[in-house]
Order: sequence, then structure tokens, then C-alpha cells
Amino acid sequence: MDDITTTPVLSEAKAKDSAAALAAQARAGDEGAFLQLMGNSRDRLLRIALAYLRSEEAALEAIQETTLRAYMKLGKLKEPAYFQTWLIRILMNVCIDEQKRRRRQRPAEWLPEAPAAEFGMPGIEDRLRMEEAIAELEPKLRQVVILKYYDDMTLTEIARLLGKPEGTVKTWLNRALAKLRAWMREGEARDEG
Repeated sequence: MDDITTTPVLSEAKAKDSAAALAAQARAGDEGAFLQLMGNSRDRLLRIALAYLRSEEAALEAIQETTLRAYMKLGKLKEPAYFQTWLIRILMNVCIDEQKRRRRQRPAEWLPEAPAAEFGMPGIEDRLRMEEAIAELEPKLRQVVILKYYDDMTLTEIARLLGKPEGTVKTWLNRALAKLRAWMREGEARDEG
């Protein structure tokens, strides 16, 4: 019975060790290791990029730019065990840069499909309202919501990624959710009135 409960933990630890070893090899100049790391990260990077950019084409371009930046700055990776965190941070910066570029080109910016179901709102109108509410959040709150609900990251992972204490991230998430709830209540009141 003990083997069953410890096996996932052990395999997760082995996967992290393996990724750290690959990252160390990549940092030492092994292009094959770098390509394997990028291949292993593709789905996760795509989910995050789609959450930010809402376009598969833009998301794929962001991943391409992230790959280039990561490859060029691989020597600056201090701790191979945190390769994923480092890579996601690069991707987030690329996506934010793209959002700024888009905002300059066209004022209406669409954000990812919101966690509308969590607020009991399955319809398209409610989803659009939620997207509008998320767009109104300040950037740090918006980032936490995207990472938590679109990449299913834990608060600990988000804190490590953003370089902030976990308590700060938790506060930002709670503040974001409170603002989203208030925004949605105001919208319902406007609709009824």
C-alpha cells in the first residue's frame, strides 16, 4: 500500500531532477537538452500564452520569441532546477510586451476566457462580463488570476515565478477575486436596473 502512495511523489521528484539535469546540460551548451526542455514545456507555454493573447497565432509567435530569448540568455540561468519558472517568466514578459503593442494599435483588448464557472456564470454574456472585469484589474492582479486559473499554478509556484512572498500573492489573488465579485455584482445591478 505504501508503494502506491509514494510512487507519484517519487516519479514527480525524478521528473524534477531530470528537468534540472537537462537544464544544466543545456546551460553547458547541449542544444539537444535545450530542445528537449522546450518540447517538454510546449503545452504549458501554449496554455499561458493563449490565456494572455487569446490568439493561437500570437501565442505561437510568443513561444517562438520566448525560445529565442531563453536560448540567448541560457548562460544567465542561475539555478537549473528553476528552468521552468525562468522560462515562464520570459514568456510572461513577451506576452505583456505583445499586449502593450496591441493596445497601441487597437484599443479593444480581449483577455482569456474567464473563470466564469467559478462565479456561477456559464453563459456567453457572463463570460464577456468576466473578461471585461479581468481587463480592468491592475496588471499584477491580472497576472495572478491568469496563472492561477489558466495555468492551474499553485500560489507557491506563482510566488516563485513572480519573485514575491507567497503571502503577497495570496493577498493579490484575494484582492483580485473581491474586485471581480464586486464588478460582477455591479453588472448584475446595472442589468436589472
